[in-house]
Amino acid sequence: MSTFGNTGASMLKFFDAYTVRARFIPAILGVAPALAAVFLLIPWKDFDLYVVITTIATLGLLYALSDWARKQGQAIEPGLYNAIGGKPSITMMHRSDNTLDPLSKDRYRTFLATKIKQAEPTEADEQDAPALADAFYELAGTWLRTNTRDTKKFPILFNENCAYGFRRNLLGVKWPALALNALVVLICSAVLWCAWPLNMSSNMAKRVLVVLIVAAAHALYFLLGVKKRNVIAAARTYGRELILSTEAFIKGRRTG
Repeated sequence: MSTFGNTGASMLKFFDAYTVRARFIPAILGVAPALAAVFLLIPWKDFDLYVVITTIATLGLLYALSDWARKQGQAIEPGLYNAIGGKPSITMMHRSDNTLDPLSKDRYRTFLATKIKQAEPTEADEQDAPALADAFYELAGTWLRTNTRDTKKFPILFNENCAYGFRRNLLGVKWPALALNALVVLICSAVLWCAWPLNMSSNMAKRVLVVLIVAAAHALYFLLGVKKRNVIAAARTYGRELILSTEAFIKGRRTG
């Protein structure tokens, strides 16, 4: 297993921090019982392909899993925004929203209007033409995301973005993960049935039981810990930090 661990660590260097934290880890958590079954039930010592599999296939597997988790998370995102009335980085800029103080938001609108070359919406615009007002805030959010990619200058924003991506993608893979979990349990149950009566001193019986324990813990975590409300909380925190990052640009302009 040390060979696999070293290989995995070296492969992770090909991925950026956001991909690892927000995409790869949720994907690995989603398929954890299947991975446990593969590494515990297959007699790797009987195969000379072990090194080849761990060195060649791991990179492709990591990419495929992270891409799968990202797509699953993106698929549920519109429903999450609808549940809370819109994208937090947009709704929090509305004058009717009290998450941020109104004086700061007035300054942010004025500053961002100069950056996206659009007239800032008035309170009447937000009420009478909400789509146009939201279009302004969407452009402003895009400008902020584009100009806050430096993780050293905006570490808090980056961490909140990773937290949101992690929770969103984890929620996206929740039901596929539980379905895969059930399949692994059925396979393990079939293995135990065929080997009945069990010899608890055999390595195979012990490995199957370990996989079943992993599957039980996995199902418990996804059923109790992976909730929509956790994703919404992370989305609101990230949206708030994104808006607050405007302050750094305003201060930088004054200093310049």
